[in-house]
Amino acid sequence: MTRLHLPGPSAGRRIGLFGGSFNPAHEGHLHVATTALKRLRLDAVWWIVARGNPLKSEHGSFEARFTSAQALARPPQMQVTDIEVQLGLTYTIDTLCALQAAEPEAKFVWIMGADSAAGFHLWKDWMQIAQRVPIAVVSRPGTRMTRAAAFTRHFGAARLAEANAPALAGCAAPAWVYLRGPGNPASSTALRRAT
Repeated sequence: MTRLHLPGPSAGRRIGLFGGSFNPAHEGHLHVATTALKRLRLDAVWWIVARGNPLKSEHGSFEARFTSAQALARPPQMQVTDIEVQLGLTYTIDTLCALQAAEPEAKFVWIMGADSAAGFHLWKDWMQIAQRVPIAVVSRPGTRMTRAAAFTRHFGAARLAEANAPALAGCAAPAWVYLRGPGNPASSTALRRAT
């Protein structure tokens, strides 16, 4: 296996994995990452800039998307990684398998906004993702969890109460929590349309 250049130490740490196209990264992304970092009591959040997204027709250059994520992430607890480019991966399930194989002592949590959760059932091997790693879904303006019905229906029994969110990183998958809170309405689509 290729030697990975990861953002920081991981053994025994509680690390949020926040994947996305980030085309471009915006304050809404920072809001999701910050909410998860604080509410789940994580040691770090790694922003995983997608090499590509099979569900989106417009990607933008990887370099521009990576730079936009770096401009928003707040080190040292937030770091941006190009793991998918390093390994030539495209799908979240493959990225998770590679990370878990490389860092078996880490306590990973997958982080997504409720807008991403609405289409989660369209991701390659989405049920396997939920069975590999705990998931935190952070509320986003204009998106209700009812739009993520396939996910919530299939994994309803694995939901933690929001008050128990800090326990998520220590849970065996499947496990997930929905984090409500004031949202940031910024969106990549709106930003691209404005330019």
